[in-house]
Parts: sequence; structure tokens; C-alpha cells
Amino acid sequence: MGAAFYRKLMSFPPKVILSLEYLEVLAGSAIIALSFNLFLLPNEIAAGGISGLSTILYGVFGWKPSYVQWAFNLPLFFLGMVLLGKDFSLKTLVGTSFLPFIVYLTEGIAPATHNPLLGALFGGIGIGLGLGIVFRGKGSTGGTAIVGQIIHKYTGLSLGICMVIIDGLIVVLSAFVFSLEQALYAVVGIYISGKVIDIVQIGMSHSKMALIITNKEEDIRQVILNEIDRGVTRLSGVGGYTNDQRPILMCVLDQSELTKLKQVVKEVDPSAFVIISNSIEVLGEGFAK
Repeated sequence: MGAAFYRKLMSFPPKVILSLEYLEVLAGSAIIALSFNLFLLPNEIAAGGISGLSTILYGVFGWKPSYVQWAFNLPLFFLGMVLLGKDFSLKTLVGTSFLPFIVYLTEGIAPATHNPLLGALFGGIGIGLGLGIVFRGKGSTGGTAIVGQIIHKYTGLSLGICMVIIDGLIVVLSAFVFSLEQALYAVVGIYISGKVIDIVQIGMSHSKMALIITNKEEDIRQVILNEIDRGVTRLSGVGGYTNDQRPILMCVLDQSELTKLKQVVKEVDPSAFVIISNSIEVLGEGFAK
């Protein structure tokens, strides 16, 4: 239902799509800001990024997190424009400035919990959900992501390693400012947010891919096409021991269809060799577009 609705939105004219993308950036930034004030800040969880740094500075000096985030995000945005030579979109500037604005507006909101574990879990979920929505809107909230890109350009390190180093330094710093336990909760929050970003970006895929090596290729192909109503692709393989040509049937299907596939393959050819693996994302007819 959600995927179909999103595809329908993406079929709108370009101007409408652009407006929807800006709405996604704004909505995602607002979710991040609320998660920060409801879960992370009150529990002193510095889960990486500029928001984590603002949590540390708030704990040490009492500086308002929204001011700290503005003070770092906006200069970093313009620094990125100069050093990276990239055409930073207006949506990135919107996310960079709007997020601290919502943090400022909601800074007096009552914390949802004072349990640091719950704060890390639900804060991570909220941050991941917000970032995933921002990314779907083709935007960014800037901050340490820009620093990571700069380090990546001038050192050759992968962007992923750069982000781990930056977030890791912030978490380590939080261990000295708050406690080792708070730093461990921050690691939990970072891990949860990464997983939620993946879910928002690619969905909770339940698709499976089956590779079938059989001597009754035509019979199994007909069964898959007619009884399971799924497409099948014939690949060419060569046996490593016999050096014989061996056809391989590849089929992508839903989780609910997997039991039926195994059943019909066993009925047609009990000696068939079947390999089943998870498919992270499937695009095309019969699946997401």
C-alpha cells in the first residue's frame, strides 16, 4: 500500500515532485529534531553527528543545542561548496537550517523517557526515520556528512570509514564528558538509526532469489511459470568437477511463495540442487517499480 502510494506520487509532474521532495526534507528534519529533544538530549546520548556534538557542549557549557547546530551546520555547508566544488542543492541548505529551527522551537518539550536505553532505541529509530525521509527527498541535513566528504576527497579514505571515524570520535568524547555507559548507549542509537535508514530507503523486502540446478530444467520451468506464476531466467553454468554444461534456473519470488517453490521442485526432481538467498531490493514487473 505504502509503496504503491509512493509510486503514484512519483508519477506526478516534475514541479509537483520537487515540491513533495521539499516536504520530505522538511518532514524528515522535523522528525530528527523531535527525536533529539524527546529521547537523545534528555538522556545525554551523543549519537554522532553535529547533534551529538551539541549534546556534549550542552552538557559541558549549557549552550543551547539549536544554536550550536546552526553555528556548525551553516559554515560547514558553505565550506563544502568551496572545497568540494559540488553543486550543493537548495534542499541541503533547507535541511541544514530547518533542523536546528525545529530543535529551537521544541526545546521546552517534556522528555518522552528518562531511561537511557529507551532513549537510545527510540531516538535511533526517530533519527533513522527522519534521515531516511530526507534522503528520499534527495536532500541532506549536512553537518558531519560534509566533513566526511571533505576528508574523503583529500585523504582517499572511503566515505563510510570517514563517517565512522567522525562519529566514533564524538562517541569517545561523550564517554569522557558523561560516562562510558552513555557512550555505549550512543553506539546502540547509531546502529539502530542505520538500520532504520535502510528500511526507509529500500523497504522491508521479503523477496527471495532461488537458483535451481536440475536435469529436468524444462519441467521445472513450466511448473514455476504455470503453478507459481513467476518468471524464470535460464542461466548457463559449467560443472566444476565434470566440466559439463549445466543449465541454472533463476527465479525471484515473495517469501510466501518459497514453500510452494521448494515443494514443486522436490516433486519434479528430488535430486535438484537449490540455492535460496535473500534479495535486498527487487525492482521490476511484479515487484516495486
